[in-house]
Amino acid sequence: MYQYTEFDRQFVKARASQFRDQLTRWQAGTLAEDEFKPLRLQNGWYVQRYAPMLRVAVPYGELASHQLRVLARIAREYDQPDAALLADAQAMQDKLGAVPLKNGLSVHTKLTKGYAHFTTRTNVQYNWIPLSDAADVMDLLASVDMHGIQTSGNCIRNITSDALAGIAPDEIADPRPFAEIMRQWSTLHPEFAFLPRKFKIALNGALEDRAAIGWYDVGLQLLRNEAGELGFKVLVGGGMGRTPVIGSVIREFLPWNQIMNYIEAVIRVYNRYGRRDNAWKARIKILVKAEGQRYIDQVEAEFKQIVEQDGAPHLITQAEFDRVSACFVAPVVTQRVRTPAEQAAHEALRTQAQGNVEYTRWLERNVRPHQNPALRAVSLSFKRLGQAPGDATGEQMDIAADLADRFSASELRVTHEQNLLLPWVHADDLPELWQAARAAGLARPNIGLLTDMITCPGGDFCSLANARSIPIAEAITERYQDLDELHDLGEIDLHISGCINSCGHHHSGHIGILGVDKDGKEWYQVSLGGADGTLLSGPAMPGKTVGPSFSAAEVPEVIEALIATYVAQRNGRETFIDTLRRTGPDAFKLAANAARMSTRRPEAAESVAA
Repeated sequence: MYQYTEFDRQFVKARASQFRDQLTRWQAGTLAEDEFKPLRLQNGWYVQRYAPMLRVAVPYGELASHQLRVLARIAREYDQPDAALLADAQAMQDKLGAVPLKNGLSVHTKLTKGYAHFTTRTNVQYNWIPLSDAADVMDLLASVDMHGIQTSGNCIRNITSDALAGIAPDEIADPRPFAEIMRQWSTLHPEFAFLPRKFKIALNGALEDRAAIGWYDVGLQLLRNEAGELGFKVLVGGGMGRTPVIGSVIREFLPWNQIMNYIEAVIRVYNRYGRRDNAWKARIKILVKAEGQRYIDQVEAEFKQIVEQDGAPHLITQAEFDRVSACFVAPVVTQRVRTPAEQAAHEALRTQAQGNVEYTRWLERNVRPHQNPALRAVSLSFKRLGQAPGDATGEQMDIAADLADRFSASELRVTHEQNLLLPWVHADDLPELWQAARAAGLARPNIGLLTDMITCPGGDFCSLANARSIPIAEAITERYQDLDELHDLGEIDLHISGCINSCGHHHSGHIGILGVDKDGKEWYQVSLGGADGTLLSGPAMPGKTVGPSFSAAEVPEVIEALIATYVAQRNGRETFIDTLRRTGPDAFKLAANAARMSTRRPEAAESVAA
């Protein structure tokens, strides 16, 4: 993983010191609230429904075990609201009521503390840290080369990539050095500190797009041309939110060393012409959609000026690329040397594991191939009943750090699916890793299956949300606990967002759930057929809604009806998304609406069936 230089460390520590001064002046009343707000935002500090929320940057998802331990410590020591605040927040949740299930059961949100939340953009969030502790937390993060710089605000946000970057067998080129060059260039960039709206960049270096680049303001795909030269396909104007748009290809091939000059042109044109009068129309996707070829022409003209008149100031020289690449040190992972007694125990465990159906499924679902044939990449699953998708307690993070030290050269990756990945596991250690992860509750073989859902914090915490996400996720997870059934259903991407801002990426889910406000009450729209760009899902595209919105009580029944329709319609081992595309959405829509009527009026469902 990337090794910070002394300059990097001093920069992060200086930023933390600067934030402490800003916080102190705000507390003393010498820095006004409207002056302090943009400063705290660009350091990752929001104020949410009940308390401040901190977003910590994890560039391209890489974490060292000692960094994860500090994140665990922050959860234990600082993500701790006082009893009165937690009681008041819980009382507000209680007023919203529970989500009814079958057989008289229900799911109700119980607010908890002392945990962190992994996001789809590989950041880490906390929901309860008081601002009075903010400077201490930033100092603690800086002690392990971490920060919240530009995780918020109208600037270039955390740059993301594939969790398998640098290790994937289908990789064309490692995108991480380019992501790091972009991170260094964009951090506190004076020209782009106050863009019309937030700006997000994603890079993919593999044949399969696991970075969902079509959904980003700028999506970059590494590729080689017919001459074998390395370059980028450049997509611009993707995004979710109120208007889901897939990025447009504005360059089929750009030489790799020109990428920074080109990105500067892309963002400069956006900064010049992007709308600032309407927050809903300020993203670059609106500009690209409205202007079309005129926007592309402006970018090309700006790029030409940067290269020809300005002397290509951001050309990536081979020396600079080599310098940054050298900071990504691949660990030397060799087969463990065991004593005769240890080897005997190892063989016994391997034999025992190979006879266990759960281990077989874990190998199938949670273990991925590696560029090094002797190694594997292994996902730790945090998705379970009673814990929101993406959440991890301080204890769980400490355990994950221990597993990384023992089995993965002390490195982990945060994944787009809100799990943690161990990227350097020796194949010979898989039985021991499975045993240890299973004991910690982190080896559930559900990666890519229905219960490995993506979910934002929703109305339980976010002040922007129209509806809660967590109880809906819990209700669906409660229904699909049978591993035999889950594995029979196969890969299904279920994504849940609490509002149109789409932090749960509902647009790209095979099944998407969106919380909406209807007469001051929580309702949910369900969409079908979304895709993020992977080989399983196909080209990135937004899903289409199946009809009018559903109440919280109806959503679990609707999901069950959609799954039952898939099972009835599929051919053999055909996946959900393939069945949906082959048959079309009509049968699924009919089943969803029948489930709605069944929940509201049983006699109406009988009429539909007749």
